[in-house]
Amino acid sequence: MTDQHPNSTAPAGQMLIYQTEDGRLKVEARLENETLWLTQQQMAELFQTSRTNVVEHIQHIYDEGELEEAASCRDFRQVRTEGARAVARSMAFYNLDMILSVGYRVKSAVATRFRIWATQRLREYIVKGFVLDDERLKNPDQPFDYFDELLRRIQDIHTSERRFYQKITDIYATSVDYDPTQP
Repeated sequence: MTDQHPNSTAPAGQMLIYQTEDGRLKVEARLENETLWLTQQQMAELFQTSRTNVVEHIQHIYDEGELEEAASCRDFRQVRTEGARAVARSMAFYNLDMILSVGYRVKSAVATRFRIWATQRLREYIVKGFVLDDERLKNPDQPFDYFDELLRRIQDIHTSERRFYQKITDIYATSVDYDPTQP
C-alpha cells in the first residue's frame, strides 16, 4: 500500500539531474528525506527499458519480500499541463531502494553499466570498509553536506584507536611486572 499524501505535490526536495555522457538521456530526480524519488516512467527512461518491464520488476520485488511497498512507494500529486489547463494527478514515486533493486533486474545496456558502477562501489565498501564520493565532499553546494558527519566519524574512529593503544600499553605495563613464579 502506498502512503497517501493528497495535499502534497511532487516531493518538495531539491531536484537532481542525471544525464548520460552523450547527453541523449536526461532524468530529473527529486531528493527528499535523504532519498531519491522516481516514477515508473522515469525509471524506464533511466534504464532504457519499457514502463511495463519496470512495473513487472516492481511487482516481483514486492512479491519476493525484497522491499515493503509502504516503505518504498509514496503517492504525490503531480501538476501537469494538458492543452491549456493544469491537471493535478496522484502519481506513485519510488525511493532509491526501489530504483537500485529495479536496476539490478533490468536487462539493458544502461542497466548493465549501472550494475557495474554499483558493484564497484559495493566492492570498495566491502574491501576498504568505506566509499567516498570525493567531488560531493569537496562541493558544499550539494543538497546534503555530509562533510561534518564524516569528520565526526573519523574523530570517533581515532578515539577508538587511542583506546586500543592505551589497552596495549596497559597490558605491556602489567606484563613487565609479571612473575611466573608468583601465584
